[in-house]
Amino acid sequence: MFQRIIHGIEITLTLIVLALITGYSNPSLTNEIEKVRKYTRQIEFNYLTWMGNAAAIKLRAASIGAPYTLERTAQKQIVAEYLSTTQTILEKEYLLEQIYADANIKDKELGSISVREELAALYSRHAELAPLAEAVLQEQVSQILAENGLTAIGQPIPNVWYHSTSLPMALIVSPRDRIEQTANISVNTDMTIDEQAALETRVDQGLNTSSLVVGIGGVGVYPTMVMRTTDLRWLLSVVAHEWTHNYLTLRPLGILYGETPELRTMNETTASITGDEIGALVLKRFYPELTTASQPNPGLVFASFGNSQPESFAPPPFDFREEMHTTRVTTDTLLAEGKIEEAEAYMEQRRLVFLDNGYLLRKINQAYFAFYGAYASSPGGAAGEDPVGPAVRALREQSDSLADFVKTIAWMTSFAQLQEAVK
Repeated sequence: MFQRIIHGIEITLTLIVLALITGYSNPSLTNEIEKVRKYTRQIEFNYLTWMGNAAAIKLRAASIGAPYTLERTAQKQIVAEYLSTTQTILEKEYLLEQIYADANIKDKELGSISVREELAALYSRHAELAPLAEAVLQEQVSQILAENGLTAIGQPIPNVWYHSTSLPMALIVSPRDRIEQTANISVNTDMTIDEQAALETRVDQGLNTSSLVVGIGGVGVYPTMVMRTTDLRWLLSVVAHEWTHNYLTLRPLGILYGETPELRTMNETTASITGDEIGALVLKRFYPELTTASQPNPGLVFASFGNSQPESFAPPPFDFREEMHTTRVTTDTLLAEGKIEEAEAYMEQRRLVFLDNGYLLRKINQAYFAFYGAYASSPGGAAGEDPVGPAVRALREQSDSLADFVKTIAWMTSFAQLQEAVK
């Protein structure tokens, strides 16, 4: 009976929060964003439809008591099969892309019959597993949030709901004379590289801006969207990261997310710190066998190169974060001096350096830094000398606990308040 009452509270709170976040996630657009939307209206991602479908999946899982009716061993088995099925799907989808890109295969449909049949069966099994596996991971994250004081009446508010899916792309727009995100518009998931580049060109030529279409790992709508992945460490971190955005949305810091670049960086850095800490604790508690495994972030592309030279002649390792920090600082200096063309030429030259060292970056421009610079949970990187990230990290270091840190910063309304708190 008690469990039924808790389920009823969960569903009621969820519907209330869904209404709040849906309203917040679709704020009135500024004139600047409307100018950009002239180029994107026909290809924008429909969040309302996605949230409605995802919420229905969550409510069905809650109605059957998932995951409370499953023993811990069964829960781990479901998660393991879910990740394995996801891996096979990603492999088969890649194979299908290869078939359609192969000029030697004339009849694409005939040549891909077996792959498409396999994918159909895999999609069906994945649809069966996803609600259960996601319910298990949601509950595990909820338990760790509760143990770390991030709950009310024993429940995270909003409760942890996420759904893994193919994510939309994000069109990021910045002025050319400075690094500042003036638009972030979600566009359809299936844009090809050529289509992304063409969209960027149209926007930049029409508005004299710097733009970039980027891939994203998650979106803080409700239920939250999380990229399909087989990396459990990363998945748990992103689930907690996006839940943190939902938590902040009900407080001043989240409500004011887009008011200033500083507040955006405070939001994103807080969510990154919280997500990484909670994700690591979930992994340690429920999947200790994976805590020593090396699992790269699927959002980054790495390449390794063999080296047969003696160690004493080997070049120093290429430090991505340090090199990107140098690039951002130099770019900021050039833009501050009004040298826009020189800054853009410099960023392209630096992109080629990254390419030579195995990092496949399609563009480094003002929009690149406007987007990635807000994620400042670690020193260096695309944030450059921006003081906001270090201040957020300083607040975490001086806080007695993770809950103390989150609850303190959640009620801040300006960077000045944060600076005062960490003096």
